[in-house]
Amino acid sequence: MSQSVKLRLVAADAFERPVTFRIPFRFGAVTVREAPQAFIRVRIALEDGRTAEGVSAELMVPKWFDKSPHLTNEQNFDQLRQSLAIAREHLLAARTATAFGLSAAVEAAHHAACAKVGLDGLVASFGLALHERAIIDALGRLLDADVFSLVRNNVLGINAATAPDLAGFQIDDFLGGLTPANTIAARHTVGLGDALTADELDPSARLNDGLPETLEDVIAAYGHTAFKLKARGDVPADIDRLVRIAKVLDRNVGTYRATLDGNEQFADIDSVAELWRRIGEHPRLVRLRQSILFIEQPIARAYALDRPLGALGDNVPLEIDESDADIGAFLRGRALGYRGISSKSCKGFYRALLNRARVAQWNAEAGADRFFMSGEDLTTQAGVAVQQDLALASLIGITHIERNGHHYVDGMAGASQDEQDRFLAAHPDLYRRANGRARLNIHDGEIRIGSLAGTAGLAVGPMPDFSTMQAMRGVT
Repeated sequence: MSQSVKLRLVAADAFERPVTFRIPFRFGAVTVREAPQAFIRVRIALEDGRTAEGVSAELMVPKWFDKSPHLTNEQNFDQLRQSLAIAREHLLAARTATAFGLSAAVEAAHHAACAKVGLDGLVASFGLALHERAIIDALGRLLDADVFSLVRNNVLGINAATAPDLAGFQIDDFLGGLTPANTIAARHTVGLGDALTADELDPSARLNDGLPETLEDVIAAYGHTAFKLKARGDVPADIDRLVRIAKVLDRNVGTYRATLDGNEQFADIDSVAELWRRIGEHPRLVRLRQSILFIEQPIARAYALDRPLGALGDNVPLEIDESDADIGAFLRGRALGYRGISSKSCKGFYRALLNRARVAQWNAEAGADRFFMSGEDLTTQAGVAVQQDLALASLIGITHIERNGHHYVDGMAGASQDEQDRFLAAHPDLYRRANGRARLNIHDGEIRIGSLAGTAGLAVGPMPDFSTMQAMRGVT
């Protein structure tokens, strides 16, 4: 295979399955205890009449895509359902095109239609992202090709149509040089509500489910050496929390890496600079400060891209995450001093690849590795979602990725035993069985992902058990 393939979308169905968290996940100003997982199943047809089905999945996390405080969790879920419905309508009406061409043809209209009904850019991205991943999965299954060969040979037809700043960049050569890895480090999330040590847990509140409950438990069980630390935007409280985290890491881990996630909780860049200054001045945070790779989206998306970062952007790399609402966000962020952008498969498979191409182009122009991408999680669930996200991260060369779904959720919760057995059999490196469930297998802080290569489609393999789901209302 060395040339793109044209197709059309002939059918798309949406399903959902409830997911209850084993440990509440607190980020920013919200604590999540449950959320539905969305599944998209599509059927595509090639010009020669051949057809195939594909699938994608993503948790519908409340208070992240749209953090408006006046919206309930159920209203957040309905926003994501509406985005899926709008994307489905546009893609079914689109003309025959390459897999990328199909998404590129409807992207602007899809975002405009979402904006017209009050859906922000991240909500809009969710609907298109799930459909484009399911289409890629279907194409790979039909051609008996894994996603890595689809991308490296550009069978998907990726070009600069949605990113004209890359018009002079050799995209085919760039894609051809992407090399997937066999392992990737798991960066453990330390949520704002997470207990750090056993003495912080009320004995009567312990789960005693055989899985780690505190940060110390997690380190002992999985051997993590990379961590993502949530901040709340209250500098004295954040310093106190970081000192307590540093005590655990310094005592239990050798060399480690860390990132700070502001989750839009800081009022302005001056308050972020104040936190960074205070971290640098604290004698008990010396090792932690040396370990910090970057700060992720500290300022609210409404004004994060309104003002240059100034000296702080030179002192510590900052990246955008929630501000990544469209394909042009990285360009706007770069102009203000941001050096990085996150990859989350819920924001778009093609967007991540094109942003990675920008990193390659900009670093070549700068003659240094100044710009970067990171891999972040949104409680991605074992099975379809985590596999597709890991494949994308591996493609774009990320060596460590935030993983938190395996900690806050009880394995493949909600999936039938048959579904769990089939995924475990197809990916014995990626999963293990414990306490009656298939779970992500993390050893010495690493996730083995070799089985994703050679899996026809977008790194999934077995189809999920749709009999355990309900049809998603409003998406027909």
